[in-house]
Amino acid sequence: MDQKQSNHFEKRLLEERAILLKDIGQLEETTTNPQRESSGDLSAYSFHMADAGTDANVRETRFHLASRDTRLLYHIDQALERIHKGIYGTCETCNEEIAHTRLEVVPHARLCISCKEKEDSQKR
Repeated sequence: MDQKQSNHFEKRLLEERAILLKDIGQLEETTTNPQRESSGDLSAYSFHMADAGTDANVRETRFHLASRDTRLLYHIDQALERIHKGIYGTCETCNEEIAHTRLEVVPHARLCISCKEKEDSQKR
């Protein structure tokens, strides 16, 4: 991979990283500062069982979204580290070059398509 391509992917990864950090921050803020916007109630506690269930569901959904975003942030950070080491775009399993079309879709990819398919089939 040449320097121009490496710079292109580094820029994309940094942009995605910034978006994720913003999203994670918003999720944390809304989870730690719950407000009952629809009813105007600023209490953190619900008085009706249905409201309590809805609140629990919303908190759980936010937790899963933050968890997903944190995992993706980790993979992006690992891809940025590979760029700085000069090994970005090389499959970690077979050491073949990862197709640029794959990197355009999944810029944090660490495996080529065939190795990723093998990994996924082993997980099933």
